[in-house]
Amino acid sequence: MEEQMLTLEKFEEASETVRKVTLETKLIFSDFLSAQTGGRVYLKPENMQFTGAYKVRGAYYKMSTLTEEERGRGLITASAGNHAQGVAYAAKYYGAKATIVMPTTTPLIKVNRTKGYGAEVVLYGDVYDEACAKAYELAQEHGYTFIHPFDDLAVATGQGTIAMEIVKELPLVDYILVPIGGGGLATGVSTLAKLLNPKIKVIGVEPAEANCMQVSLQEGRVVTLPGVNTIADGTAVKTPGGKLFPYIQKNLDDIITVKDEELVVAFLDMVENHKMVVENSGLLSVAALKQLKAADKRIVCILSGGNMDVITMSSVVQQGLIIRDRIFTVSVLLPDKPGELWRVSGIIAGVNGNVIKLEHNQFVSINRNSAVELRITMEAFGTEHKNRIIEALEQEGYCPRLVQTNI
Repeated sequence: MEEQMLTLEKFEEASETVRKVTLETKLIFSDFLSAQTGGRVYLKPENMQFTGAYKVRGAYYKMSTLTEEERGRGLITASAGNHAQGVAYAAKYYGAKATIVMPTTTPLIKVNRTKGYGAEVVLYGDVYDEACAKAYELAQEHGYTFIHPFDDLAVATGQGTIAMEIVKELPLVDYILVPIGGGGLATGVSTLAKLLNPKIKVIGVEPAEANCMQVSLQEGRVVTLPGVNTIADGTAVKTPGGKLFPYIQKNLDDIITVKDEELVVAFLDMVENHKMVVENSGLLSVAALKQLKAADKRIVCILSGGNMDVITMSSVVQQGLIIRDRIFTVSVLLPDKPGELWRVSGIIAGVNGNVIKLEHNQFVSINRNSAVELRITMEAFGTEHKNRIIEALEQEGYCPRLVQTNI
């Protein structure tokens, strides 16, 4: 029964149960993030699980609590992707039929992997909440057993097994940073962390434009946002879990919100410094570090998932390079005569700039002998190097103007 969940006994039971379907994700000490924050930062790489995310924990534990009759009717859930794979994987283990309703915006990699585990996928709605309503409708129509992706105490108990592993490996942990969508992971982790050591601070992290849990805590009741807008598709939830909310109120110490731009930069940092692909929702915990007073503290960032399609990945990398001033574009007006392009190229080469794209526009002026536009997209080492390139052009009599980069 759900009311018996989220106890120390149930967490211990769940920890033993999920071992059958999970990999051991040992903490990774981050020299890079520790140097940035002044604390000791560890990563809990749940992006390395079989299904690419922590969600298999809650899905499998929930399924273990069902009767054979409940599993035999077929299982259904709604998910932005990671819970879908968790349910599909667990259902395959039990030999049960699984139907997954996913938003039409779900990355292709998550859709294909879910199908790969043998589940039937139904694409419906623009956000999770619309897909969930459809899943309830299909469950009623066909008699399927519904497994909620987060608003279920057994599911939350399974997710909380992450805290058991963290505390066993790092008993003196001060902070655990946990991404929040609907609140299942945060409920499980914060509840168990407080049972094991009330001094551990558990901080939830939400996208700034999908902060349903933060608003709900401020209002003291479950609130539905009018809409969500974030690149963190796995946490694009309008309504947090009603069953979970009392546990969040009791056990979560604070919530930090993160802008999409910060997730983009965090993705670049993770790829370059840790050689790991972590999806945007999974990076919420890392992006939040800048807002935490972390000096001399032991901090664990839960990387909740790594299921990201290549097109999204390339877009995020590109935007990250632009935000970090590693790629930028300037517009320069120059006379339309031989040698001008060579001269500009020489100035840029002289300060080690690397030209990656040129656009020549002769129609910016009536008198093109007076001025044509040259748009130069360049690669730089960062903001300081970018400024040196611009100064070099200015010193040679040009007036470079920064414009939007389109690669």
